[in-house]
Amino acid sequence: MEAHLSAERIVDLILVLVVLEAVLIVLYHRATGRGIAPRDLVLTLLSGGCLLLALRLALGGAELVWVALALTGALFAHLADLYRRWN
Repeated sequence: MEAHLSAERIVDLILVLVVLEAVLIVLYHRATGRGIAPRDLVLTLLSGGCLLLALRLALGGAELVWVALALTGALFAHLADLYRRWN
């Protein structure tokens, strides 16, 4: 029996792993006070998550407006992250 994952399912898996990564980093920081602070993490992961969502939508055949909306979300999260880091 051959295991087959579609491109959409692979992106779904990556999105789940990104959420799991965020939860584990936040829990570690709360428990130890070490590691990446959640406020330093959220915009970076949001930007990447929006890019993954845009990819998932495009692979799934969603209307272009939804892909564009996800890409716009990635842009704004990225710009907010840059602004936060430079100020």
